[in-house]
This record gives sequence, C-alpha cells and structure tokens, in this order.
Amino acid sequence: MARRAPGRWRWAWWLLAYGALGLGLVGIVVPGLPTVPFVLLSAYAAARGSRRLHAWLRRHGQFGPMIRDWQAQGAVSRRAKRLATAMMALCAVVMFLTAPRAWMAATGTTIMAIVAIWLWRRPEPQARAGGRATLPP
Repeated sequence: MARRAPGRWRWAWWLLAYGALGLGLVGIVVPGLPTVPFVLLSAYAAARGSRRLHAWLRRHGQFGPMIRDWQAQGAVSRRAKRLATAMMALCAVVMFLTAPRAWMAATGTTIMAIVAIWLWRRPEPQARAGGRATLPP
C-alpha cells in the first residue's frame, strides 16, 4: 500500500480521490467519459488521503478486481480492454458524424487510438488455479 501523505496534504489527496470517483461514476452513464482511469486515480489518491475509501474501493464488487490487478501487476483485463476499445470506436463514429470539422474528429480519434494501443500493450492479470486472477489481500 502507498505511503500516506503528510497531514497538510492529506485533504488534497482526499479531495482528488472523491472527485475522481465522482467523475468515474458519471462516466458509467455518459458516453465518452472514461470510468476506469478515474476509478484508478481515485484509488491512487485514496491510498494517500483516505484509508477508508481506499479499502472500500479495493473491496468493491465492480471496481475492486480492476484496482487490485492494476496495483499488483499494472494489468488490465481483456474484457476491460475490449469494452474500452469498443466505446472509443463508438465515440469516434459519433464524433465524425457530429463534429463541425473533420480535423476535430480526427484529432479525438487519433488520441483514442493512441490510448487503445497503450491499453492493449498492458499485461493481463495472471491467472491462478481456479481461473481467478492472483490478487493480494
């Protein structure tokens, strides 16, 4: 687990943790706003500013496995990679259909393509007996 920040900065980490979690939750229902990066940022900041939030995130049914995989191995599940790539592709189509200028949609699409390449280069969680990923407590 990460070292907690000194008392004078703990409030800033706490604020970042809850703010990022809020944006991640909004991203569940708003197309184009990513959920996973905000939840990972929230876990990172919570480890420094709120042990209670960090523990809750690690135990969470949806977010916990993703956070534990990232913290232990820098890994992203294949399902998450596929979903992220599909959502980026959908957003690219929407941008090309609605952007006032093609270069605007092309810029956003290029950025998403770079993110997708980076994402697919991340390792996938190592499986253990029983088919579940190896996760620290």
